Amino acid sequence: MNVYTTDKIRNVCLLGHGGSGKTSLVEAMAYLSGITSRMGKVTDGNTISDYGKEEQKRQFSISTSVIPIEWEGYKINILDTPGYFDFVGEVEEALSASGAAIIVVNGKAGIEVGTLKAWELCEKYKLPRFIYVSNMDVDNASFRQVVEDMTSLFGKKLAPFHLPIRENEKFVGYINVITEAGNRWQGKEVVPCEVPDYNQANLQICRDTLMEAVAETSEEFMERYFGGETFSEAEIRAALRTNVCDGSIVPMTMGSNTLCQGIYTLLDDIVKYMPSPENREVAGINMKTGEIYHADYDFAKAKSAYIWKTIVDPFIGKYSLIKVNSGVLKTDDLLYNVDKDIEEKVGKLYVLQGNKPMEVKELHAGDIGALAKLTAARTGNSLSTKNTTIKFGKWEISTPYTYMRYKAKNKADIDKISQALQKITHEDQTIRVVNDAENRQLLLYGMGDQHLEIIASRLLNEYKVEIELSKPKVAYRETIRKSSDVEAKHKKQSGGHGQYGHVKMRFSASGDLETPYIFEQEVVGGAVPKNFFPAVEKGLQESVQRGPLAAYPVVGVKAVLYDGSYHPVDSSEMAFKMATIQAFKKGFMEASPVLLEPIASLKVTVPDSFTGDIMGDLNKRRGRVLGMNPTAAGKQIIEADIPMSSLYGYCTDLRSMTGGQGEYSYEFSRYEQAPSDVQEKEVAARAAKVAENNSEE
Repeated sequence: MNVYTTDKIRNVCLLGHGGSGKTSLVEAMAYLSGITSRMGKVTDGNTISDYGKEEQKRQFSISTSVIPIEWEGYKINILDTPGYFDFVGEVEEALSASGAAIIVVNGKAGIEVGTLKAWELCEKYKLPRFIYVSNMDVDNASFRQVVEDMTSLFGKKLAPFHLPIRENEKFVGYINVITEAGNRWQGKEVVPCEVPDYNQANLQICRDTLMEAVAETSEEFMERYFGGETFSEAEIRAALRTNVCDGSIVPMTMGSNTLCQGIYTLLDDIVKYMPSPENREVAGINMKTGEIYHADYDFAKAKSAYIWKTIVDPFIGKYSLIKVNSGVLKTDDLLYNVDKDIEEKVGKLYVLQGNKPMEVKELHAGDIGALAKLTAARTGNSLSTKNTTIKFGKWEISTPYTYMRYKAKNKADIDKISQALQKITHEDQTIRVVNDAENRQLLLYGMGDQHLEIIASRLLNEYKVEIELSKPKVAYRETIRKSSDVEAKHKKQSGGHGQYGHVKMRFSASGDLETPYIFEQEVVGGAVPKNFFPAVEKGLQESVQRGPLAAYPVVGVKAVLYDGSYHPVDSSEMAFKMATIQAFKKGFMEASPVLLEPIASLKVTVPDSFTGDIMGDLNKRRGRVLGMNPTAAGKQIIEADIPMSSLYGYCTDLRSMTGGQGEYSYEFSRYEQAPSDVQEKEVAARAAKVAENNSEE
C-alpha cells in the first residue's frame, strides 16, 4: 500500500444498529476500490471485516476492524464497528481513532435504537457525520421516510445530498441535489438522465435547504443569497465542506450495498466533505516539561501515537493498532511507551486490512496502522520518543455491570483459562475478571449476557478450554442483633499429652459493619494465661470467615474473653483456638443472628415514556426509588436503592422493557438486614449443602 500524507487521509467510523448494513457497505467499498474481485456476504461468512470465527458463526460483527481503501489518490480508513450494544466498547475504541462517522440506516427498517445511540455518540464526541440509507433496492425501502423521521428528531441540520429515482418500485438512479442533475445506472455505468417530474418539488426543497446553509457560512454569501444571486458549484462545495466539518450540516445519501449502487458517490463525498486529520486537534502532556503538547496531527512535530485497540489472535499473533498523533513513523523506529516506562523497537510497520497485515514504509500523522509484538503495550498506552515524552489522555470506555460466575469444566485447565482470559481482556476493555475470594467464586464481567456467552464460546473455539457460566453467589454478610454469654471447653485425652482449653466469652453487636470483629479480654487473675490470647483471636479470625448461620462472612461482632481455665500440661494454643471456635458458634446463634444483604445505588437512564414501567419493575425487585432527574435529551435518570440480588439479569430485562434504549449503572452502597424470607432461603440452602456433603462422606 502507498504512503499517504496527512491531508490525503480520512478516518471514518461506520455506526448504526445491528443488521443495518455496515459490513456489506464495507464489502461494496472494497470491491469498488479494487481491494477484492468479488463481494463477500455476511451470510456466507466471507467478508473482509468479519473475519473472526464467532462473527462468521453468528453472522454479525463482534469487534471493530479496519479496512483501508485507496480512492482517487486518497486513503480512507474505514472502521467497521459492531451494532449490538454488548460490544459498545469496540465502538468507543473506534471513535477514539475516527475523524468522522457514517451512520448507516436500513432503508426498510428505518430509524432504530442503534441509530439513536450512534447519533448520541457523534454528538458526545463532536464528530462530523453522514447518514447513509442502505437497502434502497429492497421493496418498501423509503429514503423520504428516513429523512422525515431524522429531521423531526434532530432538526434541520439534516440535508439530503442525493435523492432516489424509482421506476416500477425499483431503485434505478439518483439525483444530485448540488448539481440538480439526474443519473441512472446502466450495468456498472452511470449515465445522465432527466430529473423525473415527481422529484422536482422535493429537489427544490432540498436545494433551498442547502443554499440557506451555504449562505450562512459568511456575510458576503448571505448578502448575495438575499440579492438573488446563485453560487457556483465550487463555492457550494467549499461552503458545504465547512458546514459538514463543523457539524452544522449532516448530509444524507443512500444506495444499495449488494448492487454496489450509490457507493461511488459516497466514497467521493467522503473525500470531498469529510475532514482530514490536519483539520482536527489532539493534545497530550509533555511529561518532561509538564506543559500541554498540541500534537494536532502535525507531521513536522516529534513522533507520537496512541494505541486505540489491541488484537491478540491465537493464529495471527498480537497487533497494537495505533493512530499517529504527530510526526512520521518509520520502520525500525525506537518508541518509548510512557505508561509502561519501556522503550521498544517497532520493527516493521503495518496496515491491517481486516486480519490481513500489509507492510508499509511510513505512517504519517493522522494515519492508522499496526505494530506487531509490542510485548508490554496495552490499549490506551501513549507512544513517543524518549526525548519528547508525550502522554495522551485515555479514551472513555463503558463500564461492564453484567457478571456471572465461571468455573473451569476441567480443573487441569484453570491456568490456561486464566492466561486466555488475560489475552481477551487485553483486546476487550469491557471485560473484567474478578476473584471474589470471600465467596469462593470467580466472576466474569461484561456488557451483557450475550457478551459473556461469546467469551465462553471464544475460549472453547480459539483457546480449547471450557468454562461453565452460572448465577453468582450474592455477597451476603452475617451479624448479630443481641448479646450472648457462653462458655466452651475443648478437652481430649488420648495417651500422652491431652488437649485442654476453656473459655467464657460475651458476644454483642459492635455497630461497625466495616470490621469483622473486635476482640477484647477482661481476664482477671490469670484464669487464662496471656500467651493464649493470640490463640483465642486466631479462633475468632477463622470463625468469622464462614458464619454459623449460612456460611457467609461475619461482620460487626464484639467478642470479649472474660474468664476460663487452663491445664498446666494439656493446655495448648490449638486447644484454646478450638474452644473459641465452639464458643463463637454457640454465642453467635444465641445472639439473634441476621443476614445482611448488599444494597446498590442504581441509576437508570430511560426516555420519558418508559419511566412508569421502570419504576414498577424496580418496586417488584424490592427497589426503593429515591427520585428522578430530567436530562437535556428528553430522558429521565431514575435513582434507586436496590438489593444486589435483584440486579441479576437486569441488563436483559431493561433492554426488553425499553427496546434497547435504557442504560443503567450502579455501585455498592451499604449492607442492610435481609428480609426474613431471603434469610430463611439462604439458611435452608446451607443446611441442604451440609446434608449433601455428609451423605457423600
